[in-house]
Amino acid sequence: MDVLINVFVALHIIGIAALLGGFLTQMKAMGEGAARFTPAMLHGALTMLVTGMVLVGLNQADGQTVNNLKVGVKLAVLVVVLALVYVKRDEEAVDKGVFGAVGGLTLVNILIATLWT
Repeated sequence: MDVLINVFVALHIIGIAALLGGFLTQMKAMGEGAARFTPAMLHGALTMLVTGMVLVGLNQADGQTVNNLKVGVKLAVLVVVLALVYVKRDEEAVDKGVFGAVGGLTLVNILIATLWT
């Protein structure tokens, strides 16, 4: 079971890397007002959602304790990120505030995952 959990943790990290990497590559364009959400950002957020749900189930099935409040907060933040990226994915240029919010919320999600114990 540990190997399976570790595989999904790796996939979860790949998802967040795609989301954050997409944001970071668009930082210069954001300064020029031409930033857009890339398909990698949408797929990264979806990957995070699916693998996160699987990880919760696997950890509970393995008898490990799961902090449901932490998972709920992370899920709420991710749903907001996913909604923003999904709704604005076809726009040629996304507003700086919306684009910055996605980057900021992604960072918040990373900090919650690593610092909330």
